[in-house]
Amino acid sequence: MASSTDIDERPSKRTRLDAPVDDIDDDEDDAQMVDEPVRASDLYLDTVFSCFPVPNITDLLQINRAALDFDFEKVCSVSTSNINVYGCLVCGKYFQGRGRSSYAYAHSIHDDHHVFINLETTRVYVLPDGYLVSDPSLEDIAYVLRPTFTQSTIPSPSAKLSYDLASQAYLPGYVGLNNIKHNDHMNVIIHALLHVRPLRDFLLLTTPTGTELTRRFATLARKIWNPRLFKAQVSPHEFLQEVNRASDGKFRLEKQGDPVDFLSWLLNKLHKDLGGKKKKSSSIVFATFQGTMRVETQQVLVRTELDNSTKPRFDIDREIKRNTSPFLFLSIDLPPPPLFQDSVEKNIIPQVSIHSVLSKYDGKSTQEALGTLRRYQAESLPSYLILSYKRFTKNVFVEEKNPTIVNFPLRGLDMREYLSGTHPQPILYDLVANVVHESVAGTTRDKENTVWKVHLLAGERWYQIQDLIVEEVRKEMIFLGETVLQVWEQRSNTL
Repeated sequence: MASSTDIDERPSKRTRLDAPVDDIDDDEDDAQMVDEPVRASDLYLDTVFSCFPVPNITDLLQINRAALDFDFEKVCSVSTSNINVYGCLVCGKYFQGRGRSSYAYAHSIHDDHHVFINLETTRVYVLPDGYLVSDPSLEDIAYVLRPTFTQSTIPSPSAKLSYDLASQAYLPGYVGLNNIKHNDHMNVIIHALLHVRPLRDFLLLTTPTGTELTRRFATLARKIWNPRLFKAQVSPHEFLQEVNRASDGKFRLEKQGDPVDFLSWLLNKLHKDLGGKKKKSSSIVFATFQGTMRVETQQVLVRTELDNSTKPRFDIDREIKRNTSPFLFLSIDLPPPPLFQDSVEKNIIPQVSIHSVLSKYDGKSTQEALGTLRRYQAESLPSYLILSYKRFTKNVFVEEKNPTIVNFPLRGLDMREYLSGTHPQPILYDLVANVVHESVAGTTRDKENTVWKVHLLAGERWYQIQDLIVEEVRKEMIFLGETVLQVWEQRSNTL
């Protein structure tokens, strides 16, 4: 028990602080403290206990885990500084420093909240005394703040359910993301990328040394896959704030956008920030998603003797230019919907098979644009193939939406027809993630009433996630939506 001299030197709870924070150096404070961390039984003793030999452990009982939320930016709630920030484990607010003139110190006196955690080091202190606390009961808080994984602790889709503080069951990796304003188009891309196994494992098992964007993306990945969450949901606020800064305001929380645009920007930005170069193996992004495409081009000659209905074709007697270029995803054109819909209900919404729209890349189909003929065929396919469906087009007046439904298998998509060379064995891909768009009926895009959802594979089951809503969905229902983007995983025994 502390001596009466030590207790008399403690500051009175009537102390008020009007000066700015100027004592926020932890190193100086640590040098003046006891070398060994105290136990829970040796915690802060209030002056009213000076005549009692019984130690006070009520400070640990103050901790309110339900009030803790570490998903937002780590800035002081008073000074808005991000330097040396502590979280109050009683109310959940952030304050700067723990010296005598700091905001955390003042909060401990004025609000009688005494337990704080350093948001960078996860060390726990009792203020205003400044004791360093080492207690096993606080380990779960440190883990929620900064989850860590090993290869053996990464949850699998077949893992057992976890439970939050409210005893609500959830499956790690399949938790809802908060739609703060209009960021659902970015939420679905986050989910889709974090279910690509190589990228997910890289973010969970390593500490990216790139930019603040890569570090925050890794932190978000660890929270989504955390099996010990206090709440069965995660807010991407901290990561999306950095996205806003890194993209110079192109992708904002309060503005609805296109998930394909966000995906394209994010993949290239992550590749660059991780030190990636032109080589495929220079970053985890290129190693996972990059393929190569052979493009053949030829200028169109105007021939008056041909019928207007005859489509231009490649002339083998003329020069054909060939070049190979890398790609991170394939863009798929959808056939235009009929101008006059049939009265029969089944023909109101047109449907096409995925192989009919993939024929663009068979090396035979010809595309014409601006007087140039082109045909495409892949030279190499990535281990994870991203398909983007061009569902939105702009004209002079409005942005139109193509409601055509694409029929596709969930397993066993054979891609050998779209890869150059001879392949006697099938090259099979299985669907991992499927992003769909929902809005009001019609062919005009309505951004205000747009809803983005993502379907994710979990073992043999499928889950549908829309913001905070996570529910299991029948696999027969997946292809009925207006698919915008898909992620396919190549089977290991093919190619």
